[in-house]
Amino acid sequence: MKKLTLLALALLAMVSCASQRPVLYPNEQFQRLGSSMAARATDECMQQAEQYVASDGRVGSAAQGVATSSAVGAAAGAAGGAIVGRAGTAAAVGAAGSGAAAATRGLIDGLSSKRNPSAIYKNFVNRCLREKGYEPIGWQ
Repeated sequence: MKKLTLLALALLAMVSCASQRPVLYPNEQFQRLGSSMAARATDECMQQAEQYVASDGRVGSAAQGVATSSAVGAAAGAAGGAIVGRAGTAAAVGAAGSGAAAATRGLIDGLSSKRNPSAIYKNFVNRCLREKGYEPIGWQ
C-alpha cells in the first residue's frame, strides 16, 4: 500500500508540473507589476476556476464510481468465495480491489484533465485575468 501511495504522489507531482498555464502578453499592467505578481494573479484565477468547475458535480460522480465499483467487487467476491467456502473474505478482497482500481482510474482521469484543462476552465481563467488587467494570449 505504501508503494502505491508513493507511486500516486510521484505521478501527481510529474503531471502537475506539466499542466498548462496561460501565457500573458507583456502589457502595461504586466510590466508595471512584474512577472511574480502576474504569476500570483494567474494562480488565484486558476484556483477560482478549479473551485467553480469542480462545483459541477464531477467530484461526486467520481466518488460514486468508486462506491459502485466496490459494491460490484464485493458481490463478485462473495459469489466466488461462496463456491470455495470463504464468501466473507472474498467479498472484502473483491470490494477492496475494485475500489482501489476505480480510485486509481479516477486519479489518472483527474490528472490528465489537469494537463489539458477544459474550455470552460480556460475561459474562466482568461476572463479572471482580463478583469485584473492582464491579457492572456494562449496556453502552454
